[in-house]
Amino acid sequence: MKKSTKSALLSALVFPGLGHLLLKHYLRGSILIVVALTASTAIVTIVVRQALAIIDQISLGDNPVDVGSVVTMASNSTSDSASVIVNLSAIVLGLCWLFGIIDSYKLGVKQEQS
Repeated sequence: MKKSTKSALLSALVFPGLGHLLLKHYLRGSILIVVALTASTAIVTIVVRQALAIIDQISLGDNPVDVGSVVTMASNSTSDSASVIVNLSAIVLGLCWLFGIIDSYKLGVKQEQS
């Protein structure tokens, strides 16, 4: 398999930046990995906080345990600032992923030609 294809697949299917590491572009790969991990961490942190708040409400007996009430609690527990952070983090993560795929493929093609 060509390096360009392998690096693009690594960035697409595993994590952004890994294709760059394969191509020995350590700085670009490290930056992509750090940015993508930061965005992922922000998303997971907010989602886990909201899940724990819902679990606390259920365990206190404030709300019945059924799908409808859990969905209502989930939609009500999202604050505007948390929604903005999750949305921006998702956009940043998606852009990192897209950039990682395209850039690692182009870098791989350049290496194959030389």
